[in-house]
Amino acid sequence: MTTRQSYTFDEDPYQTTGSAVTKASPVDTNFYFLCAVVVMGIVGTAANGAVVYAMVASKQHKNYVLIFNQNVLDLVSCFFLSVSSVAKLCNIRLSGTSGYWLCLVLLSDASSWGPFLGSLINLAAITVERYVKVVHSTWAKQKLRKWTEYSTIALAWIGGIGVAVAVTVPTSIVVDGVCYPAVHWNSRVAQTAFGIWYFLSFYVVILLVFVFFYWRILIAIRHHARVIAAQNAAAVSGAAQTHHSKQIQIKIIKTMLLVSLLFVVTWTPGFVYTLLVNIHLNLTVREFGFSAVLIIGYLYICINPIIYATHFDPVKSVLIGFIPCKKTTQPVEIIEIA
Repeated sequence: MTTRQSYTFDEDPYQTTGSAVTKASPVDTNFYFLCAVVVMGIVGTAANGAVVYAMVASKQHKNYVLIFNQNVLDLVSCFFLSVSSVAKLCNIRLSGTSGYWLCLVLLSDASSWGPFLGSLINLAAITVERYVKVVHSTWAKQKLRKWTEYSTIALAWIGGIGVAVAVTVPTSIVVDGVCYPAVHWNSRVAQTAFGIWYFLSFYVVILLVFVFFYWRILIAIRHHARVIAAQNAAAVSGAAQTHHSKQIQIKIIKTMLLVSLLFVVTWTPGFVYTLLVNIHLNLTVREFGFSAVLIIGYLYICINPIIYATHFDPVKSVLIGFIPCKKTTQPVEIIEIA
């Protein structure tokens, strides 16, 4: 982001989802970039919507509440991303109170940024939940309740939207009918502090959660596999149901691990760019590079539902039913994982 003191308002800025502002590229480049974002937003909305429907149809939204919430957050983020991009393409001249609120709600991208941040909080919560249920399964059966999951969902929504509102409202202004989101910082120190905090909170901490907890989960799974291999045939037969449950857990863990890796690959350039822009205020980046960083980041919300559709059997079974001449040969198996 750029401070008001160092910004000239005769230039038309373009701002990414709650992260940075840079000097606008030529009109044609901005137009095609926004069109690409609209398409990606629509694709992401349709894909996440299909996964949400499939989870509801297969009754899995009750068994995997946090995973269901993850797709709902991505669905809302994609929807408002496409809506805000269409609003920018309309090049509306803002005036009065209504223009200011249009700037805050749509043109600032706060409506899509909030659910996106919530999805990161929720993704970290899913990682911790998988860790507790695999590594400390006995404790999880005794202590974890539905209210814990619903409290986590509320935290994800309130936390993500709260950060987006807290940053967007005091730093966005309308000048000569044009929305300038996240440029009106009180000082460069405040902007730099936000850049460092944002990078640490929503990238470094999330990354450390992925690495630590999935590493511990994989160790626990390997230990469990060795124990099963050491048991005699009778013991294995007696523990068949438990082993089947463990296999389902492993499949879910693989799915969430892929989602986490996708986040790291697609959003690392965006978070690094945001940090550099907020710390080095005179940093200049080619418009093509800026657009490329955003496009890579937006790929996350489009590819994410494909991972669920191909690796989560109940979802895949329902989605296959959408394909003409395709019939599901086996009924969807609904299993509650403790």
